[in-house]
Amino acid sequence: MNLAKIFVLACALSLSGAAACSEAIGQQAGSPNILWIYLEDVSGWFGCYGETLIETPNIDALAARGTRFTRFYTPAGVCSATRSAVITGMMQTSFGAHNHRSSRATFRGQSMGPGYDANHLPAQVQTIPELFRRAGYYTFNEGGGKDDFNFVWEPDRLYDHRGKKWNFKGAQEGTEWTGRKEGQPFFGQIQLAGGKLGSGVPHVVARDSVSVPPYYPDIPLVREEIAHHYDCLIETDRAVGEIVAALKRDQLLENTLIFLFSDHGYKLHRHKQFLYEGGIQMPLIVAGPGVSEGRVRDDLISGIDIGPASLAAAELTVPSVMEGRDFLAADYRPREFIVAARDRCDFTIERIRAIVTPRYKYLRNYLTDRPYMQPSYKDPWPVSKKFREMMAQGEMNPTQLIFFGPDKPAEELYDLESDPHEIHNLANDPAHRPELERHRQLLQQWIERTGDHGQVVESDAGLLAALKRWGDRCVNPEYDRVRSEYIQWKQQQPTRKKTQQKPAKKR
Repeated sequence: MNLAKIFVLACALSLSGAAACSEAIGQQAGSPNILWIYLEDVSGWFGCYGETLIETPNIDALAARGTRFTRFYTPAGVCSATRSAVITGMMQTSFGAHNHRSSRATFRGQSMGPGYDANHLPAQVQTIPELFRRAGYYTFNEGGGKDDFNFVWEPDRLYDHRGKKWNFKGAQEGTEWTGRKEGQPFFGQIQLAGGKLGSGVPHVVARDSVSVPPYYPDIPLVREEIAHHYDCLIETDRAVGEIVAALKRDQLLENTLIFLFSDHGYKLHRHKQFLYEGGIQMPLIVAGPGVSEGRVRDDLISGIDIGPASLAAAELTVPSVMEGRDFLAADYRPREFIVAARDRCDFTIERIRAIVTPRYKYLRNYLTDRPYMQPSYKDPWPVSKKFREMMAQGEMNPTQLIFFGPDKPAEELYDLESDPHEIHNLANDPAHRPELERHRQLLQQWIERTGDHGQVVESDAGLLAALKRWGDRCVNPEYDRVRSEYIQWKQQQPTRKKTQQKPAKKR
């Protein structure tokens, strides 16, 4: 079934769900509050997950009063694609939000020119905050300054089918729960910068005390990045403690269902933007009304499941178009597999799909004409420059060259039980041929069932918008299709006085 047919069917199916949601307007004061504590660029190196190098007492306490999930996977290894999926309860590939920075109407507030409309949500796709608002909930998306929650408002310029602007990070009604009417339940998100906290974070963790994974060279720059992430997690834990304390202060904690999770792994290479465990296997803790205390679950959970579980907890109808599942339901049946996707990130065009089953990870690399280490926004970083220097001088061992080498296989298969670092590719092992074929079939069936938008090259409008934004950094061959049009556009732009270029920010 092609995507157009899927959308027509889904639209029809979703009408009953929308009507049911409309009937729910005027929720009673006893309805639970729903709070997402959304961690940015955070790998789950917390005490409750077995970490011993640092202490995370607030996050550990949250896990103790709720359920901790060990096999939670984000839909992508980068923020906007993951957030697009989480906020709609659908895979980003199902409605065309799979490219990181895929909106193309404006750049830095300026129009991209005629013909370059913003991306639109299909008519039948509604965001989670929209559904909660319709049910009478107060909604918010909260963050503070650098000394508070370090939230920075980042509009992604996504429009729904009515032309109304939405932000993938959530609702726009207000900030945190104090703005609601008396007795009004709330649905909200609090964004914590997590791994995006900058150099101002106190140095707590000794750089020589961290463990370096075998796929990285053990050099000071790598140790600095890893230790810095631990330092960031200490600050993240402190912020979580402040949020819980505020809920207690306002006598809301007992009636608030908290979901604490990350959008993807920390920023270092092979983690953020990629589909290895370090990029998509993230922490998830759920605590509050109806959730078992001190429980640990090992079944597969996807980021697209958080929205449906939140709606169901508030006794709201989950629209049929949503692909996520209520994993908190008493009759929930565990997933056979989950899917994650990597597509264009900024100007770097890539296409990778992952199938994760309880034991195995299957990766399909579609663009084998380019290495994993393509040009990217990370290139100005000192650690990136050192990696490329070591690659050029032959200073990396075979394990490190799996990612940092010049080649990329079409398929990868890993036994996650015996090979958690994913360094022994079993795709060519005859003994694992049945598993390879099974995972191939799961992926193909999923592509056909969902109409994966990423299976075709991005539109000319999308490619040209990327060229207008990133210029000569767009080196992938796909851009050649519209490069002459870009050159013509560039020649028509008014000349600007050259200003001293600021150093690239480390993200």
